[in-house]
Amino acid sequence: MEYLPGWMFLALTILLMAGFPVTFTLLGTALVFGLIGFGWSFFDLLPLRIWGVITNITLIAVPLFVFMGVMLERSGLAEDLLDTMGLLFGPLRGGVAVSVVVVGALLGASTGIVGATVVTMGLLAVPTMLRRGYQKELATGTVSASGTLGQIIPPSIVLVLIGDIVGVPVGQLFIGAVLPGILLVFLYIVYIFAASLFFPKIAPPIPKAERARISSKQLAARVGKALVPPLTLMIAVLGSIFAGIASPTEAASVGAVGATLLTILNRKFTLKILYDVMISTVKLTSMVFIILCGAAAFGLVFRGLGGDGLVRDFLGSLAHAHSKEAVLAIVMGLIFFIGFFLDFIEITFIHVPVLAPIMIEFGFDPAWFCILLAVNLQTSFLTPPFGFSLFYLKAVTPPEITTGHIYRGIIPFVFLQLLGLFTVILFPQLATWLPSILLGR
Repeated sequence: MEYLPGWMFLALTILLMAGFPVTFTLLGTALVFGLIGFGWSFFDLLPLRIWGVITNITLIAVPLFVFMGVMLERSGLAEDLLDTMGLLFGPLRGGVAVSVVVVGALLGASTGIVGATVVTMGLLAVPTMLRRGYQKELATGTVSASGTLGQIIPPSIVLVLIGDIVGVPVGQLFIGAVLPGILLVFLYIVYIFAASLFFPKIAPPIPKAERARISSKQLAARVGKALVPPLTLMIAVLGSIFAGIASPTEAASVGAVGATLLTILNRKFTLKILYDVMISTVKLTSMVFIILCGAAAFGLVFRGLGGDGLVRDFLGSLAHAHSKEAVLAIVMGLIFFIGFFLDFIEITFIHVPVLAPIMIEFGFDPAWFCILLAVNLQTSFLTPPFGFSLFYLKAVTPPEITTGHIYRGIIPFVFLQLLGLFTVILFPQLATWLPSILLGR
């Protein structure tokens, strides 16, 4: 019986690998092992745990941020940004790819939804880059990786979920994630320029004749017009959090209203679009919360059976044999490996509640560890065979783009994300300095 939590976790892993739906697997495993471990009294505990999840005030930010992201996708903002940034960086080799990274960062800070960003940029940017002679691998890899920046650049839904699970204020995580997000953007841009320098044919500049069609004043006006809306929304959402004016939940409502106003100002707002956005928001939010309820049930049984103690003893034995830094490396490696097979939401709800308290007991800073988890989970969108960013992109790219092109294209960006993760591990100040300045933590 003392190894029952281990068997429970093994059963969950096998069922997930076999392709069973995540929610039903979590709930089914919890019910079966709950009956074995506690008997019928288990059903007296379960409703209270699920009620606690549903009434959690912090999680109200999830549907609001989802609404903001889906509404912005319909506003035409991404199309204007891509066209303008492409002209701005066009004279440089790799300039169009750099513009995709910049737009991905801006959309990530405005929406936080990877699927919407990847699909939008895949529809707009990939055909443009192919038409300009870009290598297929570089084009698809840049779009896939740039679309995932919304995972770490706030406001990020994964930071809301991790902060709630670990017990770290979401506002602190938002502030702490700013510099790691900028670091990833910097690494992507450096790689694109370096690849373009050594292999000029893979990323040619925009021809002079095309650039001559628009004057400097016209370009400056277009840049201002394209940048002002997303920057205004970013300042409204993040500025209200950083200044202590609003909580993340309140700021999410500001973002939802702001995204709607931008859509109206861009003359894209209709009742049909509002209806579609609301339906998409309900579907995405329901998916998150039903998985969260299943994870709450699983966590209740796993902890009740002593599973956290089992994991703590195992990691403690590793710490005695090596060091707590070695344990951190093993945990980060485990999260990265699991990301090949599971979605970030599943990892957040299944593994984080077990691992995070133990790592904090070992003396690691909770906010820093949460940021490491978010950076690591970002790679789960890019790693085959179940990288959702790859699926989104393949669905919207031209027929000449094969799955092989996409898989080869993301390899350097996965290494860049791991380099960014390693940098944040070596220099924790990247995640802790800004909160200490703004919040006094």
